[in-house]
Amino acid sequence: MIAIRRTSSRYALLFGVLALCASGCGLSTELDRELDPDPERPPATSRAPEPPPAPPSASVTPDASPSVRVQPQEGCPPSGVRFGTELVNAAMGLRATTLTLTNCSSKPYELKGYPSVTVLDESGAAMKGVRTVEGTDEVPMAPEDPGPQPLTLAPGETAGAALYWRMNTGKSTFLRVAPGKGDDVTTVRAEDYLDIGPENVLGTTAWKKIP
Repeated sequence: MIAIRRTSSRYALLFGVLALCASGCGLSTELDRELDPDPERPPATSRAPEPPPAPPSASVTPDASPSVRVQPQEGCPPSGVRFGTELVNAAMGLRATTLTLTNCSSKPYELKGYPSVTVLDESGAAMKGVRTVEGTDEVPMAPEDPGPQPLTLAPGETAGAALYWRMNTGKSTFLRVAPGKGDDVTTVRAEDYLDIGPENVLGTTAWKKIP
């Protein structure tokens, strides 16, 4: 009987395992090198996609009717007074707003009687069929006009005159105004539109100092 040397077989098996491990490590290294040729490079960080650029803002036209020259929004006009309007109040078909006059000069300003008001269409022409009257008698349901009285505005003080009309289908956003008949006129853009035309009456109260 031939004796088998177990020691030699054991060494051969050990060498085979080591060789297999070495070849396995080399294969893993090759695969890593294929996926990342530059192992020294730091790992890339994920970046969130950049938002698309915002569309350019649309230009805003400050005045819907550039042909109508209105009172500048800032500064004191050469006349020394600035006009304005308030929002329109509506009830039972009656409309009302207030025309204001502020003394922006450095000296007192005298007022008497009623303002001069002409309702304009969107082209700047007088609205056809609309009459302006002193007092409120011709405007149904309008409050009574207290009547005119002499009035002096110190610098910075404001006076107001109420405007009344009945609702209609027309629309106006421009008024040609003056402190009184015969005074220099100014065109103002109303704070709120007046649904007054095409045939109607605009009643005005006398100037009254606003506290």
